[in-house]
Amino acid sequence: MRFLSLSLPFLAIDRINRLRRAQGLRKPPDALLATVIKIKSAQRLAAVDPRAMALGLKPGMTLTDARAMHPSLVCIDADARAEAQTLENLTDWCRRFTPLVALDPPDGVMLDVSGATHLFGGEEKLIAEVEDRLKDQGFGARAGLASTPEAAWALARYGALQILPPNLDQKELARRLGDLPLAALCVDAATLADLAQAGLRRISDIILRPRAPITARFGPFLHARLDALLGVSKTAISPRFEAPAYLAERRFLEGITQREDIEATFLSLAQDLSSLLFLHDEGARRLEASLFRVDGMVKHFEVGTSRPLREPKAIARLFHERIERANVETGGDAFDAGCGFDVIRLAALVVERQNPEQTNFDIGQSDAADTADLVHLIDRLGARLGLRRVTRLAFNATHVPEFAVVAVPAAAARSSASISRPSAKVHAKDEAREGAEPASTLPSRPIRLLQRPEPIETIAGVPDGPPLRFRWRRVMHEVAAIEGPERIAPEWWNDETALTRDYFRAEDSEGHRFWLFREGLFNGETARPRWFMHGLFA
Repeated sequence: MRFLSLSLPFLAIDRINRLRRAQGLRKPPDALLATVIKIKSAQRLAAVDPRAMALGLKPGMTLTDARAMHPSLVCIDADARAEAQTLENLTDWCRRFTPLVALDPPDGVMLDVSGATHLFGGEEKLIAEVEDRLKDQGFGARAGLASTPEAAWALARYGALQILPPNLDQKELARRLGDLPLAALCVDAATLADLAQAGLRRISDIILRPRAPITARFGPFLHARLDALLGVSKTAISPRFEAPAYLAERRFLEGITQREDIEATFLSLAQDLSSLLFLHDEGARRLEASLFRVDGMVKHFEVGTSRPLREPKAIARLFHERIERANVETGGDAFDAGCGFDVIRLAALVVERQNPEQTNFDIGQSDAADTADLVHLIDRLGARLGLRRVTRLAFNATHVPEFAVVAVPAAAARSSASISRPSAKVHAKDEAREGAEPASTLPSRPIRLLQRPEPIETIAGVPDGPPLRFRWRRVMHEVAAIEGPERIAPEWWNDETALTRDYFRAEDSEGHRFWLFREGLFNGETARPRWFMHGLFA
């Protein structure tokens, strides 16, 4: 394992300088810059620039003392949230070197570069490229590379060398790291002061001494950190982003800016990704395109699919729709290419098994083709509108008509609560084969169901009989024929107050057909049942 640690000691100051340059503001050349924060009713320095630090200013000093030493000090309020967001953006940018990148707050980033250094010409060239690119963006950074995260962290902040060769034994590691200060073990300031008072200032000071007395006085953390530094105990980083299942990327000597070139690159990357997916009999369910701009900005476009997908043209078409959607959302150029993108990456974040499909040789049957066309339509609408906004109706396990179907994402698999019903075409074929008339297992339902049942006024011959006439939406209807009742019992396990419904199919004197129901059993559940209109037949 090889880890690269990035130290950004002047992150807060670099962020402010970048912001001031973007706004066209410049401080006097001899002025010092610092951020201040209020601690216990006192204004103290939170961060200082390199020149101020060289002149004796340091974080934690009161603003009064700092101004007494250097009256030209320029102070700006510290913004911890903005600094954290800047560090997150830098962490995202570092994904151009490896997918496994972790935050190392408050001023660092940790990269797992195992198996990736050869892509950049070796470890030394990788460190040089990372530091130079960050310098071009306005960030002062120092990198350290070693076989453990703790050793890389120590080298980036305190080491004279930046690289520890791999496969060193414990004694050689102790010799090379022994001259580092104890602060390289990430020990707090109070413990460091106590260690210095005891005459322990360097790592070699505790390596050469018995563990028991030091552990009894300072606790087990010191030696636990030392064991991790020397590789005795293994630790892992927590990547901010999960490593994708499959990934393809293109790097360019000069940034590309034209949309046509970018989409052509998407298609080329989709072909590479498709080869990997075919090799493993898998298809992508969620894909992400990442575009790394020359100046450090990163753009991400993500699409989902309703089924495993590995056709290059279909993948490229989904990203085309996603970009069109981004253009509408931003009201302009979704790419904002600036000076251009020099790295474009396509990753399959979620994959599923996709076995080869049997080709249908029956020309008269086009179910498979129709299904594929529908799937492509769902995917394209999902890329443009969002997969959650593209829905379909699914059966729900309830007899209450208004809840018998629910809208679910069209790209989602059928849930376990949905009811699978055989098609009427299959029943008709079976019954025709047996010489019987097709039969329906359920009473007929209206072609239009009202969103909510609407109350109606009825006149009946007997209190518990069907209506002879009824008034709905201020119009009186004379009942010419009526059929029913169809009784639907309440779901007592969901709502104990629900009442029984008796449904009737009624036709008025003008030929209009309605679906009515009486709520409540007469003199059983209620003394005055109510009537409702629930649907209309064709």
